[in-house]
Amino acid sequence: MDLKNYIRTVPDFPKTGIMFKDITTLLKDKNAFQYAVEELYNLSKNKGITKVVAIESRGFIFGAILANKLGAGFVPVRKPGKLPAEKLSETYTLEYGTDSIEIHKDAIQPGDIVLLHDDLLATGGTMEAACKLVEKMGAKIAQISFLIELSFLNGREKLKDYDVHSIIQYDE
Repeated sequence: MDLKNYIRTVPDFPKTGIMFKDITTLLKDKNAFQYAVEELYNLSKNKGITKVVAIESRGFIFGAILANKLGAGFVPVRKPGKLPAEKLSETYTLEYGTDSIEIHKDAIQPGDIVLLHDDLLATGGTMEAACKLVEKMGAKIAQISFLIELSFLNGREKLKDYDVHSIIQYDE
């Protein structure tokens, strides 16, 4: 199944010049959605994953399902101010400025084997920051997965020390 057929491209969203890859069109098709879940699951099913760490917000959709299928815990990584308990934060560089993500301090234990997941790999900055958080907590990153990769943005380069997979790639 060619999942690109289920991704809608929305020009100039959220700002001029961006060609936004909208996954809601994939999610609403039960066959495409199930196929995408199985493809992602097959990438990580034999890795001994104990926690799936997913990035806000679209990463939660597949991340929670993968955690359930893998028999692992689910850990959300959120934007600042969204998590209620004691947390760790990591700041990363954007094209213009910086941003941060947070994780609960008690979400991961040393020795956990982690799958990190997000819906889309662009420049890799957010996922790189998530990796730093997970490693600060003493866990091992077994794999990183994405539904979509915009390979022309070279985000994989920031993640070159990890086992990175995506199931849909756009070269331009």
